[in-house]
Amino acid sequence: MFRTALRNVLAHKARLLMTAFAVMLGVTFVTGSLAYGDSLKQAAVDRATAGYDRISLNIAPDTAPDGPSPTLDDRTRTTLAGLPGVTAAAGRVSGFAAVADREGRLLGNGRFRQGGNYAPNAKGTDPAYRFTQGSGPTGDRTIALDEASAAKAGYHIGDTVRVGTNTGADSYELTGVFRTDGSKLSPGGSLTLFSGPVAQRLFLQPGQYTRIEVTADPGTDVTQLAGRVEAVLPEDTSAITGVQLARLQANLASSDSDTMSQIMLGFAAVALFVATFLISNTFTMLVSRRTRELALMRAVGASRQQVRRILLTESVLVGLIASVAGTVAGAGVASLLQTLFASTDSPPAPLVLTPATVIIAMLVGTALPVVAAWLPIRRAMAIPPVAALSAAEPPVPASAGSLRSRLSAALFLVGIATVTYGAITTGKDARTVIGLGAGLALVGAICLIPLLSRPFVALVRPLLIRLNPVHGDLAARNTVRDPRRTGATAAALAIALTLASGLSVLGASASRYLERATTHALTADYLVKPPSGGQRMTPATAELLKKLPGAAYSPLDQSTQYELGGTTSVLTGVDPATIGELLRYDVIEGSLDSLAEGRIAVADFKARSAGWKVGQSLPLKRQDKQGSVTIGAIYTADEQSELMPSITAPASLVSRYDSAPATHAILVSTKGGPSRAALADVTRALGDNPALAVLDKETIAAEDTSGIGDQLNVFYALLSMALAIAALGIANTLAMSVLERRKEIGTLRALGLDRAGVTRMIRIEALLVGALGATVGTVLGVFLGWALGRTLQESVAGYTLVLPWGRLALGVLIALTGALLASLWPARRAARVDIPAATTA
Repeated sequence: MFRTALRNVLAHKARLLMTAFAVMLGVTFVTGSLAYGDSLKQAAVDRATAGYDRISLNIAPDTAPDGPSPTLDDRTRTTLAGLPGVTAAAGRVSGFAAVADREGRLLGNGRFRQGGNYAPNAKGTDPAYRFTQGSGPTGDRTIALDEASAAKAGYHIGDTVRVGTNTGADSYELTGVFRTDGSKLSPGGSLTLFSGPVAQRLFLQPGQYTRIEVTADPGTDVTQLAGRVEAVLPEDTSAITGVQLARLQANLASSDSDTMSQIMLGFAAVALFVATFLISNTFTMLVSRRTRELALMRAVGASRQQVRRILLTESVLVGLIASVAGTVAGAGVASLLQTLFASTDSPPAPLVLTPATVIIAMLVGTALPVVAAWLPIRRAMAIPPVAALSAAEPPVPASAGSLRSRLSAALFLVGIATVTYGAITTGKDARTVIGLGAGLALVGAICLIPLLSRPFVALVRPLLIRLNPVHGDLAARNTVRDPRRTGATAAALAIALTLASGLSVLGASASRYLERATTHALTADYLVKPPSGGQRMTPATAELLKKLPGAAYSPLDQSTQYELGGTTSVLTGVDPATIGELLRYDVIEGSLDSLAEGRIAVADFKARSAGWKVGQSLPLKRQDKQGSVTIGAIYTADEQSELMPSITAPASLVSRYDSAPATHAILVSTKGGPSRAALADVTRALGDNPALAVLDKETIAAEDTSGIGDQLNVFYALLSMALAIAALGIANTLAMSVLERRKEIGTLRALGLDRAGVTRMIRIEALLVGALGATVGTVLGVFLGWALGRTLQESVAGYTLVLPWGRLALGVLIALTGALLASLWPARRAARVDIPAATTA
């Protein structure tokens, strides 16, 4: 039987090529996802743990739940350095430090903009840093930069560099460029080294450290050393070995990289699911064409089980061959992804291809054809040999009254009802309900597509006949000749378009919400805030804008730990004279002018939950200070907004209760409105501080929505594999259809249809299949996007459905283009059919 199966595979290798290629693409996706994920994880772990081998013990104070972070002093460091078995005890200081390039643009990425101290040992070097140019900073006006940041900015030894911290900005001379490891510098970040006294002054207090790194003498037992160290440590301070610290960092790094691997595997599963339709379609057509051959085998003595075994063995052979090719290609794809996403901050790591990845890929690639071929083989085995020998079975049309159709319709309607229920109720389990309903609706829709093919073609047929009477009519008739085959081919495309359309709707709606949540409320020209990673501003920062002629500004001073009317609250202090022209307050009761009278304004969601009303006097308490305050206004606000306060208070009121509030942001309007010159004036008034970002509305909107756009682009790229497999399905179906219709095509040619006409007919058939799948997928995707968006409306005020017509149209256009490209080879084969050979066959 194995020899028979192998002979059959070789005999039908051209017909099985598309199936093998689809399986190979799916296995490539799986292998590439697993290998790339493993490589990312290993690279992240290697980077995160590098450098901890030189640390014997890391000494750090326990984190305080409230208040400033505790520190260590120089006396503790000196005591540790004098213990037996200790080579050195290096005090480390760290904090936020933003570095600007020559054009004033920030270097580094978000929270990884760090500053630290250069701590030379007795030999005059710091083992944590390897200098490639110059030397470590030693004076009050000198710094050193990491190699990647210096290269990006084009800085050289002796250049003046502008550095901003939470205490202000200053200029320093660059004395060194260094390399370091993952314990000091995260990929994409920037690291600025100061001398020890300067770092302490900027980030802590003189003589204080964030942590102390202890290096043991060679041969010293670290466990015993840890006992001696802990005996001299102050209270609320812990010692952890470098090995333990490296293990913790490895766990954190691997968990971060796992997320990307899971996303890629999810899309790989979609690609494999789409490939199932292609494989099933192929085996259905192959078995249908070999009905007489299989019946003859039954007639000469082969049992039904033997024939079934032969066909399943063929599917296993196809899967094995495709799996081997897919595994090799997947390793290449993983290596290519590493190269594409590599940078100077994160160079490509060695490829990790584990035995588990190879085994999973081989099992998936081998099992997929078997599962997809099982139903076509089962149908073929149900045909009696005598009936199969008498004549070829005509295709069974999809019937609306069949049991399968009724079950599919019921499944689809139950799924739609479930999704609608989850969207309307919007409870805590709404998304789970919608997910379940979406699965039922998608399966039902896939099974119903064969029924939809006839009415869909009937709908577009008049247009086809008007545009191209002969070829359009022939293509329409051929498309509905076998509705199940057409439906299975279109279903693969519908799955990919469902996901793409749903993601587009969610992405566009979320982008519109984020844009409105910030820019709608902002009427000021500019918003000043620390860049990502900066800790805080103070009210004194806003006072720098006094020197800006004609400017109106107000800080947003956030002050916490209040008890207002028995409710835990956060008060935001503002300038009552200017806040009305800087933020859009949609007052629904009272007046914002009451802020000047010492009253407060409350957001509607806060007033509603607490039961407060305008004119109500509430007791106010913070720590040991207490008093009372009156509500002067209630305004509408989004509870998720980062800009609109929940409680707005005059800054003078906040300062009575909190002497050091954190300035969340500063709102600024300039005399002549926003312009490049006005932006430069505001930046200059703030001291050209790289640690302060001055943003206009366009920049804020771009920052808020860029993350969603980047994620959508990644998802679209991953879905392109499913679209490619769906296009292969169209090509395969058309190719097999051309093979079945050789005599018919030859007859049409003999009756006067030229090669261009045959080509046009096949291409229109492909477009019809593509349009059917794209229409079903887009409609279903928009519906699911609406349902998921409804679950956000309860918790995210202001979220509304946005239909991205451009993206939806682009998705349909890409699907149609893919279908058209998929028809090129089948159309070419159909146009080259030999007329005498085809008509006499």
